[in-house]
Formats: sequence, structure tokens, C-alpha cells
Amino acid sequence: MDALKQKIRDVPDFPKKGIIFKDITPLLADGKAFHTAIDQIAERFHDRHIDLVVGVEARGFIIAAALAYRLHVGTTLIRKPGKLPYKTHHTTYDLEYGADTLEIHQDAVLPGQRILMADDLLATGGTMTAAVDLITRLGGNVVGVTFLIELLALQGRERFGDREVFSLIQF
Repeated sequence: MDALKQKIRDVPDFPKKGIIFKDITPLLADGKAFHTAIDQIAERFHDRHIDLVVGVEARGFIIAAALAYRLHVGTTLIRKPGKLPYKTHHTTYDLEYGADTLEIHQDAVLPGQRILMADDLLATGGTMTAAVDLITRLGGNVVGVTFLIELLALQGRERFGDREVFSLIQF
């Protein structure tokens, strides 16, 4: 795991002063490291009978698509408003300073489908919690939430209650 962790680049003061951004692009650029990361996450969920992997904008799309391919299932997207071309359902959630909205196509998730949620990073968990709520409202059964990276000090996993939360790399 240390070899994968070393592929994550710290970018100080991005997107604003005081934030240390965890940049996954060096890991993604290294084919062997990316393959290893996806295989390890997929192994965790291979026996959960997943029907669909849902990726959250934007780096989550990369993780979700690779996982869906590896698990032999489909994938769909949760995006910011105005980015999806068909009829959507949306949810609005609170941020530290203000609110944000996420959307998904109305027909993207069928009632009862077993869903794996995927994103690149778990910080406070606000965005993914909203995404899980959106999938649940559509009748999806969220069987797991997975992240490439988790920032442990922010305790974001506590927002998911009894749901399985898996992160491959922790800081």
C-alpha cells in the first residue's frame, strides 16, 4: 500500500490557501499502480453482487468506470446541475459555506439495483452522503461506498452509519 500512497502528490494551497490537495493524477498515470488500486478495491466488492457502480463528479467517474469494468457491471454518473442531457432527479445539500446540488438521470438506477458508490477521496463525506441519499430515493440499494483515498482526521466515514465504507489509501 505504501507504493500506491507514494503515487499521491500533495499540492499545497489548492484550491485555496491552507488546503493540501491530494492529487491522484500521478497514480492514474502509472498503469501498474492504477491497475493495482482498482484490482484491490474490486476484490473487496467482487462477491457483493453489484449491479451498477455510480461515480460522483468528477474524479469519481474515473474510479467508477474502472471498477465497473473490473466487476463486469455498468456505471452511471452523478453530476453538478446542468451537465446531464436527459431528465434528472436532484438533491441539494449543505456545504461548510453555502449549498451545492447533484443530479442523476431519472432512469439511471432501477429500484432494487445493488449499487456501489465510488469517488476518489473521502474528506468530510458531505458530497457522497448526498449522492447516497439520491440513489436511495431512486430505490437503489447502496451496498457499499468506496474511495481511493480517505483523510482520516476529517472522520467522513461516520456520516455513513452502518453502510460499508472502504478506502484503499489513508492519510
